[in-house]
Amino acid sequence: MPLLDRIQAEMVAAMKARDEARLSAVRMIKAALKKHEIDAMKPLDEANEMQVLNTLAKQRRDSIEMFQKGNRPELAAKETAELHIVESFLPAAPSEEEVNAAVEAAVAETGATSAKEMGKVIAAAKAKLAGKRVDGKSLSDKVRARLG
Repeated sequence: MPLLDRIQAEMVAAMKARDEARLSAVRMIKAALKKHEIDAMKPLDEANEMQVLNTLAKQRRDSIEMFQKGNRPELAAKETAELHIVESFLPAAPSEEEVNAAVEAAVAETGATSAKEMGKVIAAAKAKLAGKRVDGKSLSDKVRARLG
C-alpha cells in the first residue's frame, strides 16, 4: 500500500476515533508529503517519501530538545507524541549490533585505514543497511571511532 494511502487510512481512523492529536500529526505528515510532491512537480517515490519523513522526525527531535532546554515540558510532550506517529510510518531502525556489523564489513570492503576515507565507509555501510532507518550522525560517529 502506498504511503499516501496508508496516511489517508490513518486520517480516517483518527477522525472516527476522535483522536485530535493523532489526526493533527497525520495531517501534518500528509501536508509535508503533498508539498514536496508539488514542489518536485512529479509523484514521490519511496526514497523521497522516506526523506520527507526523516526530515519531519529530525524537526521533532530538535523541537523536543529546545522545549526541554526552555523548560516547556507540555510542548516537549506534544512533540514527542508527534515524533512517535511520524516514526510509525518509517521503516524499523537497525539494532546496535547490525550497525556495528555493517561498519566492520564496510571497513573491510573498502580497505579504509584513516579518517580521510570516512565517506567511502559511510556510503558502504548505508548500502548494507538499505531498507532500514539509519541515523547519519550516529553512523558517522561509529565510523569515526572505528577508523580512529
